Amino acid sequence: MSEAAADRRRGRGGGGAARRAERSAPKLEAAKYIERKIPNLEILSDEALEIIEANAETVLEEIGVNFVENPEALKRWKDVGADVNGERVRFPKGLLRSLIKTAPSSFIQHARNPERSVEIGGKSLVLAPVYGPPFVWDSVGGRRYATMADFQKFVKLGYMSKWLHHSGGTVCEPTDIPVNKRHFDMLYAHMSLSDKPFMGSVTEPSRAQDSVDMCKILFGEDFATNNTVMTSLININSPLTFDATMMGALEVYAANNQACIVSPFIVGGAMAPVSVMGTLTQVLAEVMVAVAYSQMIRKGAPVIFGAFVTSIDMNSGAPTFGTPEAAQITYGAGQLARRLNLPYRSAGSFNGSKLPDAQAAYETSNSLNMGLLSGVNFMLHACGWLEGGLAASPEKFVLDADQLGVLHHLAAGVPIDENAQAMDALREVGPGGHFLGCAHTQANFKTAFWKTNVLDYKPYETWVDEGSRDSVALAAARVDKMLSEYVQPALDPAVDEALKAYIAQRKSGMPDAFI
Repeated sequence: MSEAAADRRRGRGGGGAARRAERSAPKLEAAKYIERKIPNLEILSDEALEIIEANAETVLEEIGVNFVENPEALKRWKDVGADVNGERVRFPKGLLRSLIKTAPSSFIQHARNPERSVEIGGKSLVLAPVYGPPFVWDSVGGRRYATMADFQKFVKLGYMSKWLHHSGGTVCEPTDIPVNKRHFDMLYAHMSLSDKPFMGSVTEPSRAQDSVDMCKILFGEDFATNNTVMTSLININSPLTFDATMMGALEVYAANNQACIVSPFIVGGAMAPVSVMGTLTQVLAEVMVAVAYSQMIRKGAPVIFGAFVTSIDMNSGAPTFGTPEAAQITYGAGQLARRLNLPYRSAGSFNGSKLPDAQAAYETSNSLNMGLLSGVNFMLHACGWLEGGLAASPEKFVLDADQLGVLHHLAAGVPIDENAQAMDALREVGPGGHFLGCAHTQANFKTAFWKTNVLDYKPYETWVDEGSRDSVALAAARVDKMLSEYVQPALDPAVDEALKAYIAQRKSGMPDAFI
C-alpha cells in the first residue's frame, strides 16, 4: 500500500478499533443522493433567457459591483482586464463568461464514510438540513436561543435520517459558545457524530482555514488536498456587493479545491427588484462575478450557482415563503445555471410560520417541490426550517426529513418494465375482482408505495385511544425514538485525539469573543 493510500485509510476512520466498532454497530438505512429520472420544469422561453443574459452583461458593464475592503481582489480584477475605480468593478462583456468556463459542471464531495459521498451537479439532488438559525423551537421549551447541545441533537437527527444525504453546516447557532471558537465545536460535531459530508465555516477567513486544517486531520492531508471534502456557503451581500469576510472565506476554500455555494441573498422588493425578470438579471450578474472570482483563485475549483429567493410582505416588511413569485425565480435561475453548465443550489423547507403548523406545511411543500422540479442539485435548508430561518425545530426537522422520501420517489420517475405494466395482475383479477390478494400485489406490496415514518393513517378510534396526537406530538415522539436509537459512527481513536488536540491548541491562543 502506498503512503498516500495508507494516509487516506487512517484519515477516513481506519484502524482496527474503529473497524471492529463499525461491524458491531447497528446498520442505518441511508438513501443514496437523488438521481433524477424526470424532466426539469423550464418556464422561461429562450427569448426570455437571452434578455436576462444580455441585461446582466449590461449591469456588469455599466453599473458594476463593489468589492468592499478587499484591495487584493481589486488588484486581481484589474489584472484580468476589469475596470476598477475605487471599490467599484465593471466588467467588459464576455470577460466573466470566459473565466467561468473552467468551473466544473459537477463534482464529488467525499464523506469520511465513502458510502455517504455525494455527487453535486448533473441530474443529482443532494439534500442538506437547515442552516444558520440563532433560535430553536420545540414542543417542550418553546422558542429559545440555540445551544451546543441543540446543535449536537440536530447532527444526530441528520445522521439518523434516511432521506437526508448531507450533515449540513451551522444547523443552529450555538450561542453558549464564544463566536470566535464555536466553529471548532460545530465542525467536530459533524466529524464525530456523523459520517455524512458536511460544510465548513465562513464567518472569517481564518475559520475557513481551520476548517481546511481539520479536514486534513480527518481525511489525511494527501486525500484532503487532492479531493473536495467540504461544501460551504458564500452569501453575496445583495445588491451587487461582495464583502471581505465572505470573499476571504471563498479565497481560502477555492485555493484548497473545496467547494463553495455562491449565493445572492434575494428578498424581492428589498435587496432585488420586485419583478421576476429584474431579480433574475441581478442574480445572474452576482453569481457570474463570484464564480469567475473563484476561478481566478484556482482554475477548476468547484463552485455552485446559488439563489436564496424570497419576497417581502409590503405591510410588515417580513420575508414571505412558498410564493408563486419565488417559484418562478427558482425555476428561472435553474435554467440560467444549466446554461452556464454549473451545479445549482436553491429551495428548501422554507416557511414563515412560528410553529410546525398548517402554514409551515403548505409553504414547505411548495418550496420542496419547486426545488425538485427546478433542477436543484444541492438543497440546503431541506428540513428543520421555521420562522423565516430564525428558528430550527427538531419536530419540524423530522416531519420534513420524512417528506424528503416523497421527493426521492417522485424523482425516480415511472418505471415501464414488464413488472410495472402489471398485465399479469390485470389478467388474474379480471372484471369485478380485487387486487389485494393477487400474486402481483403480494410480490410488490412492500415497495410499491412510499411509507411515512411520522404521519398517522390509523382509524379514528385507534387515534383517540393513542392520545389524539397531532403532527407535532407524533414528530416529538419520533425525535425521542431516533435519539434513543442513535449510535455514534466509528472514528479512528488516533484521528479523534488529533482533532481534539488541534482544537485545544487553537482555542488556547485566543480570548473568548461574543461579537
